[in-house]
Amino acid sequence: MFESLFLPPVAILLLSFFDVSKMKRFLPIVSATIFIPIGALFLSKQHPYYSLVFIDNIAKYVLLISSIVSIGVTLALESLQRHVQINLKEYKRFYRFFALFWIGMIISITANSMGLFWVGLELATLSTVYMIKTNKSAFAHQEAWNYMIVGTIAIALILFGIILIYAASKPILGDRAMLFRELLSHIHTIQNHYLFEIGFAFVAVGSFIKMGFFPMNLWLANIERAAYYPVAALFSGLLESAIMVGFFRFSLLAKKLNQSHLIGFTYIYALLTLFVVAFLIYRAKDFMRLFSLSGIEHMVLIAVFWVSGGYFAALLHFGAHAFLKPALFISTGVLESQGKYHIAGALEGYKGVKGRLFWILVGFFMLAIVALPPSPLFFSEIFGFGAMVELAKQSNHLLLMFGAIAFMLLLLGIIFYKFIEVYQSMKYEGEEKLKKVYTSEVSALVLFAIALLVLLASFDYLKHII
Repeated sequence: MFESLFLPPVAILLLSFFDVSKMKRFLPIVSATIFIPIGALFLSKQHPYYSLVFIDNIAKYVLLISSIVSIGVTLALESLQRHVQINLKEYKRFYRFFALFWIGMIISITANSMGLFWVGLELATLSTVYMIKTNKSAFAHQEAWNYMIVGTIAIALILFGIILIYAASKPILGDRAMLFRELLSHIHTIQNHYLFEIGFAFVAVGSFIKMGFFPMNLWLANIERAAYYPVAALFSGLLESAIMVGFFRFSLLAKKLNQSHLIGFTYIYALLTLFVVAFLIYRAKDFMRLFSLSGIEHMVLIAVFWVSGGYFAALLHFGAHAFLKPALFISTGVLESQGKYHIAGALEGYKGVKGRLFWILVGFFMLAIVALPPSPLFFSEIFGFGAMVELAKQSNHLLLMFGAIAFMLLLLGIIFYKFIEVYQSMKYEGEEKLKKVYTSEVSALVLFAIALLVLLASFDYLKHII
């Protein structure tokens, strides 16, 4: 079952080397087949375990979400050449590295070994560098190198943290100290708590940097601005998901060892990041930066909800963000095809059935990302903040938790105001010009809208993942 997950990306990789003009239409179809083995695995009650690989409920959930995002992105790729200048060679090159990206994603999401998780994450990171460079502009070339540097720093911190965790665990577990399941089962036998917690701190900081947390908040917005919009969709819907899964697994270990240290470290880092990002969003002047910085905000909320014990809230928020953000980035490719940075009147001028459906869906996604009901984010934030209060009730820090929640709500209010202002400008301001949207793009947005509705109906399943 596990081996079948690699068949679609390997097929994409091989097909991308064939110099056939029809390959442009054939590659998206092959890419969509990623859903078949992942869907079969998701429906299966089995949890494949191969020592270095363990596909638990979290891995199944993330793989399923990622496969849906992948299909949506490949649908949007069909009309990429109508918005930007990209030749067939670069198009096939994009798919070549997209296949390598998927292989890295599968490895990192399903890894039971910390080392294997790192290898998969590194493969996914390096492949995205080349996907950024499919845009031949000088800006994209520069940002690809910047991403390479920042990504190297982040992945090095994660590797160093893994080494420290291994060193703290090896006297008890021996060679099994690299395995997540063994560590989770024997975490209380580890004597060198200090070394283990320092290792977790390095892993967490490296993961946070890769998701655009403080102090490196702008690099993610810059590369997503420089790359073609399908690359930005992959970053927000897939790569950030793989990084967050790693944080989920490492934080469960740290929580069993010392929950108060985990919560203190994560809260301080997360609130500082949210403070900076809120004002960066307030000053954002184009769609790509607005949506990119918003992604950091949602990663902050997911991390805070998770360490607070709100696993259902974190997973619901995780899934909703994975669908909403790629949908908004794909919409950006349409909205900005008539001229970048043009927000006023951006939703005006779309005629016909496809045009009306497009602006309705984009409006829905814009309002859903700021957690207006019935968005899944509305429910995830209610349950997430509820989990924070429940956590505080078990300690003597209830007033401190209420202060943290009030501070977060203030910053979220600033972000909410910015998105509503942008939406009003898109819908009710500016001159109306006739604009065009293509079937493949509308199909991708419909897919994400359906996925969000299914997510709303999946509360019982999400509550029993952990």
